[in-house]
This record gives sequence, structure tokens and C-alpha cells, in this order.
Amino acid sequence: MNQSETDAASATETVRVWLVERTYSDDEQNLIILTYATPDGTRYYRKERALTSFTGDHRETTAAVEVEPGNLGDVGDPELVEQYAAEAGRMADRHEPDDAL
Repeated sequence: MNQSETDAASATETVRVWLVERTYSDDEQNLIILTYATPDGTRYYRKERALTSFTGDHRETTAAVEVEPGNLGDVGDPELVEQYAAEAGRMADRHEPDDAL
């Protein structure tokens, strides 16, 4: 594999992260924060969504999503890493990645 093929492969690689937390923003009304984490709990992906009206947009929240590694943050806090790892494991055991929650 040459360098351009390696770069192209790296650019398309994703990491599966599992839903570990769903919270409502205190700062802004009608905002839900979805936190997904790697199975080991060390990296996270945060997704914010505006809550929509009862008509119109019906976006599903899935058990897992695929994200580019550059979009992941480091958890850092050992207790939170443990919590995220446990919850990601539970989600992976109970759900398929594309299950709507």
C-alpha cells in the first residue's frame, strides 16, 4: 500500500462508541446532550440536539455511532472512565449498534 492509499484508509477509519449518558442542558432550553464512549471508557463523543416539536423531525438516537478518531475527546477522570466503560459494555451486551433507543 502506498502513502496515498494509507492516508485514504486512515481518513475513512472510524471508531464505534456507545451511548453512555443522556442529559438535558441546564444552560439552554430544549437541548439534549448525548454522550457516547469507547468500550474502554477512555474516549468520548458528545452530540447536542435541539428537542423538536411533536410534528416534523423524528431523529432516532441509536445505541452506538461510528465517529472519526479526531472527533473523540479524552475522558481523563478515572471514575468517569470506569462509569463510561461499564455503561458502554452494558449497551453493547443489550443492543445492536443501530438499535433505536
